[in-house]
Amino acid sequence: MWTDPRLLGALFPQGQRWLASLSILLLLLVRTAWAEPAGINSDQRALNVVFILADDLGWGELGCYGQQKIPTPHLDRLASQGMRFTRHYSGAPVCAPSRCVLLTGRHMGHAEIRGNIQAQKTFPQFTEGQYPLSARALTVAQVFRKAGYATGAIGKWGLGPVGSTGDPNTQGFDLFFGYNCQSLAHSYYPTHLWRNAERVPFNDHPVPGHRPQPSGEVRLEAQTAEHYAPTRMVAEAEQFIAEHRKDRFFLYLAFIEPHVAMHPPKASVDRFPTSWDDEPYRGQNGYLPHPRPRAAYAAMISDLDDHVGRVMQALDSAGLTDRTLVVFTSDNGTTHPAGKNPRFGTGGVDSGFFNSTAGLRGYKGSVYEGGLRVPLIVRLPGRIPAGSVNDRPSYFADWFPTLCDSAHLKTPRGLDGQSLWPQLMGRKNPGQHRPMVWVFPEYGGQVAVRMNDFKAVRQRLKTPQPGAWELYNLKSDPNEQTDLAGRHPELIAKAEAILRDQVAENPVFPVPIPGIRPKNPTAP
Repeated sequence: MWTDPRLLGALFPQGQRWLASLSILLLLLVRTAWAEPAGINSDQRALNVVFILADDLGWGELGCYGQQKIPTPHLDRLASQGMRFTRHYSGAPVCAPSRCVLLTGRHMGHAEIRGNIQAQKTFPQFTEGQYPLSARALTVAQVFRKAGYATGAIGKWGLGPVGSTGDPNTQGFDLFFGYNCQSLAHSYYPTHLWRNAERVPFNDHPVPGHRPQPSGEVRLEAQTAEHYAPTRMVAEAEQFIAEHRKDRFFLYLAFIEPHVAMHPPKASVDRFPTSWDDEPYRGQNGYLPHPRPRAAYAAMISDLDDHVGRVMQALDSAGLTDRTLVVFTSDNGTTHPAGKNPRFGTGGVDSGFFNSTAGLRGYKGSVYEGGLRVPLIVRLPGRIPAGSVNDRPSYFADWFPTLCDSAHLKTPRGLDGQSLWPQLMGRKNPGQHRPMVWVFPEYGGQVAVRMNDFKAVRQRLKTPQPGAWELYNLKSDPNEQTDLAGRHPELIAKAEAILRDQVAENPVFPVPIPGIRPKNPTAP
């Protein structure tokens, strides 16, 4: 109405028709600026997404989550600028299935990939890479690419070899750069990386990720080569942001820190006190030896923080900070202990020294809290309340619908997650989250179901004597110390009913659950 020339003509004298025309133009500009985006093709201000995934970063390993020994200023600043979640869960307690849940929005009862299996065991034509996503899989990257976004995946993949149905280019990414195979990502000085289908030679003198040293001097210099993969991957991320600063883009940035093996650059190790380490790690619990294992682990997390800082600076330099949704989280909990030498955990990690789980029970590979609860920081200046804290439970399956909502894209049917977008926008009373499900075939076979404040757990399902149900009230007992299964049989019955409804058969990744027959048999 207010842009009707007849009305404006009545409001302005005959000699000021130029002012009426100018008013029309200004009002149209204001209306366009404040209009709700109608769709991806009509809104040039559509949000970009940078989703950053750490590898095996524990719940308590960032300053903003209570870490006392390792400074993480960039991530702490990111938390101060956005929303920090205190009850967010990964898709699984290990790498590949967690990433599958994240990218497909289907929990472990429905996910195609439910464990870490090398592709070669089923597909002998592939010499590296993990069991692939099928051609039927739908990833969030496919949805973004179809909507006209430039899509990039940089870092660690682990969902199918180059040339398979799980190839990142097949699964929605225009660009992939990094490690296709997560086993090769144990080396930070690898023989090669991948740029899409091109095998890129990287080091003439690569350092393997596994090489114990029972005797002799353990030298840090022996663990380095010409090119350090994380440095190159951060540079690729900076370049992707710069090249697409005028486009809409979705960047999935899957860093490899702090997954062992530990061989960060000497300059990073030297940031930390020599007094921390009075005994070298010789590789007796796997991966590489290191003369200063505690300092090396801290250096990896500190380097991860530096990488995040560089990515944030790249957004600033491109003028994209205010219209880029940034998400930071981890694929699972911290590295677990090992039995050969109790002084050191797997790969030499001393999680007790750093209080990596902040008191939560369990580690990577476990469906207890320490294996699944992960840091989550989300920033969108001007829209997500700065310095806010969200204590409502959520998990990786929620990100597919959330990212669709952030970009005004239609969310596909059949996803298991719930959009977090209303919470991110500061809306109150979102209601209870539907039950969360984990069905994990490895580490003896495990299942877990979170129902509001209660979590039911069952272990050793692939052993001759499966464990009994356990039940914990996570509101009053976040460290899962008091088993309430005997007091609440009705909640155990509820968990079993949820599993009967929510678990589809997967013969590649089977988990026998006593009393539960999977429905809707499917195979990846």
